[in-house]
Amino acid sequence: MTEMTEAGIWQEVPSPFCGIASDDLTIKVEGNTLSILENGDAITKKGFETPLGDLSPRIKGEEVSLDKAVNHIADLLRDSKQPLIGGMATDVNGARSIMALADKSRATIDNMDSAAGMRNTLVLQDTGWMVTTLTEVRNRVDVLVIVGTDLEVSFPRFFERMVWNKESMFGQDIESREVIYLGTSPSGDASTSPKGKKAHVIACDNEDLPEVVSVLRALISGKQIQATQVAGIEVKVLADLAQKLKEARYSVVTWSAASLDIKHAEVTIQTICEFVKDLNVDTRSNGLPLGGKDGGITVNQVSAWQSGYPVRSNFNRGYPDYDPYLSETSRMLENDEVDTFIWVSSFDVDRTPPKSNATTVVLGRSGMKFEQEPEVFIPVGVPGIDHAGRAFRTDGVVSVPLQKLRDSGLPSTFDVLTAVEQAL
Repeated sequence: MTEMTEAGIWQEVPSPFCGIASDDLTIKVEGNTLSILENGDAITKKGFETPLGDLSPRIKGEEVSLDKAVNHIADLLRDSKQPLIGGMATDVNGARSIMALADKSRATIDNMDSAAGMRNTLVLQDTGWMVTTLTEVRNRVDVLVIVGTDLEVSFPRFFERMVWNKESMFGQDIESREVIYLGTSPSGDASTSPKGKKAHVIACDNEDLPEVVSVLRALISGKQIQATQVAGIEVKVLADLAQKLKEARYSVVTWSAASLDIKHAEVTIQTICEFVKDLNVDTRSNGLPLGGKDGGITVNQVSAWQSGYPVRSNFNRGYPDYDPYLSETSRMLENDEVDTFIWVSSFDVDRTPPKSNATTVVLGRSGMKFEQEPEVFIPVGVPGIDHAGRAFRTDGVVSVPLQKLRDSGLPSTFDVLTAVEQAL
């Protein structure tokens, strides 16, 4: 539980930035300046320690009151023929306010990372999958296969928190766990066990993974492979991996859809999910899709329970109309289909809106810089720093409570968008 143990020192702070919701951070707060004292990493340090910048809303570069900025956004939406709410990097309440505003203004909604997220969503919608949770990985995994992803770059504390934890719930010898990379090699030593056991690497280019993963599935299914090599990998090496997965008591196959930036990546992910199902005929195996930083998992969860669909839905007809192609941000902007573009990015000052011809409104983290000044900019608070909130971690099963750590005076995304909705 997050608490202040002495003046300005917060213990057991969860991170809304890292994806796995590390909840053991110690953070010092001095005025509006935050510094991580314990258990930080490159992602969480940037998230918590980014200095505070602008505090006042702007219209066309001129500082204005929050009420005036809100009313100006409402006027834009009132006259808009096709509004788009993009970015969607926010917490649960922020996502709720986006859904409510989209419904009232008949806007389209799309998350900034949906291009990667859709690679997973399409598989889930088509053939389904068997996936696990971070807690199950922490307590049960004996063989971990990482496909096409350098985990310690995307999720720096994954191994420390989920693989090389000091003990498991069921008395497993943690050192006996095996880590295997298929495709991308690790950039560091986070995957090395506490006693020095290195990960096994079966390297290939990610562009070759569709063929490699297909052969692996065939081997798991007992099919005969006539070739002796695939993408430079000996088929015998893949056969050994298939056998290892069959003999494992609880294998986990994990990937980051953002890292699988290859043609028809959803088909490769689907092949992974299908061989996981094949393994479950005789043993236990699960997938673990990783991603969803910058609110990606959170907004999809909220969208699903409120509309029945993921993001990339259009409310122009008065009800949610899901179309993963037509409602994609870059396509809509490139074709000048949008006249009012609202960009929500409350976590990262570097996640600015894409260039477009649309009138742009930004609800962004304080300190955000723009190549082209938007029509309206409202600096908003960061969930878990400037206001309390909840955010889903990467496995989508736990919404983590976030506490307010400082009094910056910045409004939340929920506050701003709810005010806009009420002004319409």
